[in-house]
Amino acid sequence: MKVEMCMFSGYKIHPGHGKLYTRIDGKSFFYLGRKSASLYLQRKNPRKIAWTVLYRRKHKKNIEHETSKRRVRKVAKTGRAIANLTQEDVMKRRNEKPDFRKVQREQAIKAAKEKAKTARNRAKAAAKAAGGPKQGKAQIKSTKAQGRGKR
Repeated sequence: MKVEMCMFSGYKIHPGHGKLYTRIDGKSFFYLGRKSASLYLQRKNPRKIAWTVLYRRKHKKNIEHETSKRRVRKVAKTGRAIANLTQEDVMKRRNEKPDFRKVQREQAIKAAKEKAKTARNRAKAAAKAAGGPKQGKAQIKSTKAQGRGKR
């Protein structure tokens, strides 16, 4: 018993069923029935006809066994040195607690402010010792409109 396949729908055609169509060039096509043959001769696309096997395959319908999802390998992270820090320094900073970092930051800010203050005091003392020119209040020139224009 020979089972043929429908050229349009993709279904099996058992003996005694279906339609055989032979083109003028000698190529033969088996169709499930008049409906399939008619749609094929109208040049319809079987991927757009909902009941065909090709449509169901394209739109992932009626899949008999689900393929198990492949496991994705976890990407192994590699550490790199950042700017002028070595890998060990980066790891050490990452493992520090946030409050420890906050205290360090505050100390650094305090030290920078102290350094700036001493530098300012030295500059003032140097200016005083040099007896630089006295800076008085500069007179601000009046920029009133003197009636020459609209504004």
